[in-house]
This record gives sequence, C-alpha cells and structure tokens, in this order.
Amino acid sequence: MSIAYVAGATGYTGRAVVQCLAEAGIETHAHVRPDSKSLAEWTEKLTKWGAQVDTTPWDQEAMTKRLKHLNPDAVFGCLGTTKKRIAQDAAIGETSSYQIVDYGMTVMLHQAAKQCASQPRFVYVSSAGSKPGGEGSYLGARYAVEQVLIQNELPYTIARPSFITGPGRDEDRPAERIGAKVSDSILSILGGLGAKSLQQRYRSTTNTILGAALVRLAFDPRAARQIIESDGLR
Repeated sequence: MSIAYVAGATGYTGRAVVQCLAEAGIETHAHVRPDSKSLAEWTEKLTKWGAQVDTTPWDQEAMTKRLKHLNPDAVFGCLGTTKKRIAQDAAIGETSSYQIVDYGMTVMLHQAAKQCASQPRFVYVSSAGSKPGGEGSYLGARYAVEQVLIQNELPYTIARPSFITGPGRDEDRPAERIGAKVSDSILSILGGLGAKSLQQRYRSTTNTILGAALVRLAFDPRAARQIIESDGLR
C-alpha cells in the first residue's frame, strides 16, 4: 500500500487531498499542529475520513524523524497563511507571515522528506502567477519554495492553481469570491473571442477538483519534476 503525508491537512485544499487519498485506499497521515485549538475536532473529522492524524511539532529534527519513520511515497505541502490570519496572530502577540508559514514550514517539510529512504514525491501547492518578491509577498514566498524544489534532487510536482473557491471554507473570503467571479467572467469573454487556452489556464477551480488532481499527479510518473499550471489541475 502506498503511504502519503499531508501537511496543511486542515486547510481548504489539504482536507480535500486527505479525503481523495483515503478514498483511493492510500495510507494517509494528516498533520495537525499539536497546539491547534481545534485538534480534537480535526482528529474526529480526519479519522472519520479514513486518515491517521499526526501531531509532530514543527521542528526540523522532529519532522525529519517522523518522515523517516513513515517513509512515505508522497508528501503534500498544502501549507499557507492569509493576511487575515497574520493580523489575528499579531493581535494576540504571535508572529506569523508568508515567510514563516508558506516558505519556512514548507522548506522544513521538504528538508525532512529529503532524508527519507523512499525519496518521496513532494507535491507542492503553489499559485498561478508566482514570481520573485519581497519577504511580505505571498507570490514571492511561493516562488521561493518552487526554486528550492527545482534546485534539489528530490522528485517534485509543483501545482499552480488559480483562484480556489467553493463552499466549506472556515473563514469567509468575499474579496476572493468576487475576484474569482470577475476573473471567470473576463476569461469567458476572452474564450468567446478565441482565447480558449487562456480561459482554461486561469479560470477558478474548487478544492475538491484540485485535491483529486493533486492525488492523481502525485502518483503519475509523467508529472515528476514538472510544474503543472491551472489548466492541468482538472
């Protein structure tokens, strides 16, 4: 049986990945922060879906030891924070940023995966439009992680979805929903004018569609060391 490890398992994309993996009969280890206020709630949900809950601390030595023990075939990096969450953390005296979460924790996970005898496929959820940027840049953090993956020998698949929208989010994101609708409307017009490839590449998707695509690509030899744009994630 194949083994998969999902970091960011409680996030909007991560939870869909967990469900798709479990449904496919893959031994799934879903990571939840040990200090999460919702640990009990997520333990119940993830276990019900068929996953095993992992609460390894975000520490390089601990994470490396855990992954070496599991020796997974695929490691999913579905980590990410938001401006709202960064502000909420700041309000209670905690420090978080795209550099700490999106970049730092993902690179820690990648470093741990590199030590596994199985040399697992590292499946990273990046973003459409990723590009070099400063420390406070969301797209810049995604691009920086991409460069780490590309410059190392561990096999990877980088996914660059456009807007990820749909029901079931833990926090309301009206700006994102509006942005997705406006973008899809513009792309629809462009598609009608002949720019079908542009429309397919950048139109929005749902977490369930994306999750299924990520699981499929993780075990597809043709997707190794590839960057998959939004149109290939359906």
